[in-house]
Amino acid sequence: MARGTQHRKRRTGPNARKPATAPSVAAARKQRPPQWQEQLFFQRLRVHAKWMFVLLALVFGLGFVFLGIGSGSNGITDALQNAFNFGKSSGGTSISKLERKTQKNPLDAKAWRDLATAYETKQRTNDAIIALSQYVGLRSKDADALAELATEYGQQANQYAQDYQATQQTASVLTPPFAAFPPAATSPFGKALSDPNALQDPISASLRAQAQAAQQTALSNYQTSQTNAEDAYKKLAKLTPKDPNAQYQLAQSAYAAGDTKVATAAYTAVLKLVPVKTDPLHVTAVQRLKALTPAAKK
Repeated sequence: MARGTQHRKRRTGPNARKPATAPSVAAARKQRPPQWQEQLFFQRLRVHAKWMFVLLALVFGLGFVFLGIGSGSNGITDALQNAFNFGKSSGGTSISKLERKTQKNPLDAKAWRDLATAYETKQRTNDAIIALSQYVGLRSKDADALAELATEYGQQANQYAQDYQATQQTASVLTPPFAAFPPAATSPFGKALSDPNALQDPISASLRAQAQAAQQTALSNYQTSQTNAEDAYKKLAKLTPKDPNAQYQLAQSAYAAGDTKVATAAYTAVLKLVPVKTDPLHVTAVQRLKALTPAAKK
């Protein structure tokens, strides 16, 4: 009886061990998600195929880059064009090959023509003029090449005109402020200005001399380019005497070059080739003739 009583007290005592009814933390962590979560597509991807998200992101990223989405261009078209034009659109390589070709065979007219086109693509006007001049020397009856050469001379003249304006502005900035309103030559200040050894800044004087020399060079280059353009249009007008546009371009270039005699003859030819008085070529020719020849006003 004593042993049984002791057993009952041990079982019902306050320090007695309770049965483990709650699951442990490790078991809770290993517990699988509910069945409805396993049935969801993205949940299954997250649990079983996380690498798919990486693959999809990579596919979308490459699609944006390759197709050019959002960039305003057709990416796949550009890629194909670059693939087919590889080695052709690289300007430098193509030009160097053509240069070597013309050096190897200077009488190859096609090589000079292709080289001129390559120069024009790169906006190398001076080099394009040289190549076109070589081509025209070999193919003097190519009207399109003559017109293109004259156009290049016109662009060259425009560039020299811009250079002239820039040097003119530079020279005006370097001009002393009292040059426009010089003091009296008999005044002390006027005498000092006329004295080369007084009030002369050697640095400013050197800069003014350089600006004036550059201005004169730009003007000379402009006149030469206009004359060359006129000569090219002369050959074109002679080759196509019935073309009013050729006569008009000749008149324009001669007018810009200050050759009034050739300009007058060319504008007169335009009036004969374009008798319609409302035609823009006819109207411009009449206006220029009035400015060139006062006798035409009668």
